[in-house]
Amino acid sequence: MSYYQYRISIIAVVIASLILCFTTGCSSEEDSVDESTDSNDPGDPSGTSLDPSPAFPGQISDWCKGQPENFSFFVTSMSAIWQLSGSVPDDWEGGFGGDFQGIEGADSICQLIADATDNGHKRWRAFLSATDDGAGNPIHAIERIGQGPWHDANGRLIANNLDGLMRTRPDGDEQAVDDLADECGVPLSALGDSHDVITGSDPQGRLRSTNPESTCNDWTTSDGSVGATAEGQSRATSPIDVFCGHSFPRATDNPDDENKNGQDWLSDHKVPGCGKGANLEQGRSEGNCIGCSGGYGAIYCFAEAQN
Repeated sequence: MSYYQYRISIIAVVIASLILCFTTGCSSEEDSVDESTDSNDPGDPSGTSLDPSPAFPGQISDWCKGQPENFSFFVTSMSAIWQLSGSVPDDWEGGFGGDFQGIEGADSICQLIADATDNGHKRWRAFLSATDDGAGNPIHAIERIGQGPWHDANGRLIANNLDGLMRTRPDGDEQAVDDLADECGVPLSALGDSHDVITGSDPQGRLRSTNPESTCNDWTTSDGSVGATAEGQSRATSPIDVFCGHSFPRATDNPDDENKNGQDWLSDHKVPGCGKGANLEQGRSEGNCIGCSGGYGAIYCFAEAQN
C-alpha cells in the first residue's frame, strides 16, 4: 500500500467512526437513552451530574461506558468535539476552533463528555491557561485541576500529583503517557497524526504569553486570523504563541531538537491559528486552523474533585 493510500484509509476510518458515533452515540450499551432524563439537561432530576452550562450547538446524551472508578483524565475525542460543536462527521473545517466559550465553556465541554460516560458526578476542569480571570489576573492551567492522582479511561496512572505532570511526559504508566487516551480509552494515535492538544501553557502548565491572541482571546474566538503568523514571517519567530502540547511524541530524526523531539505534552509548539478545522495527515500544515499542524482542537480534561 502506498503512503497516499495509507493516509486515505486512515481518513476513511475516521469518517466512518465519526458517522457511527453520530448515529449511535458511541455507546457501548444496547439500551437507548430515555429522552425524558437526558443527562445533558442542567435540570436533570437525578442530581448526579454537575451543571454543564453553557449550551453548545450539539449534544451527546450517551457515550462509551464502563470506565473504572479512578477515571480522572482524558483527551477530548474528535467525535465528542464534532458532535458538541454541531459539526457533521466529514467536515474537516468543523470543531470549535479556539472558541470554547471561554474557560468556563471549556470546563463545560469536559463536564458534558464525562457526564455522557456516567462520570458527571466528578468535577472536571479543562487544562487551559488564560490571560484574564475577569479581575485582570492570569489563569494558570496547572492551578485549576486539583492535586491528583489521575488515571485514564483504562485505569492506568497518568500522574500521582502536580509534580508528576510538569515533565516532558507525565510520570505515570509508560504505555499510557506515551499515547494519551480519550474518554473512551482510545489513544489519539489511532486517528492518525492527531497529537496537538491545545493548552496555551508553558512546560510548567502556566500561562505562556500575556498577549490575548495567544489564548485565542481567552478561548472565545474561532477567527483564523487571530493567532496566525503574519505574511512573510515564520511560525518560529511569530510573536503570537497559541501553544499546544503533544498527546504522543512527534517522530523526528533529530536528537538535538529544541522541543525535545516533539515530546512535550504540555507545551510543544505553536499552532497556525485559532480557526476551526482538523488535519490528521502527517507532514501537512496548511491554513490557520487550530488543528492544522496535526490535530482537531482537542483539550485535556482533569477531574478536580468528586461530589
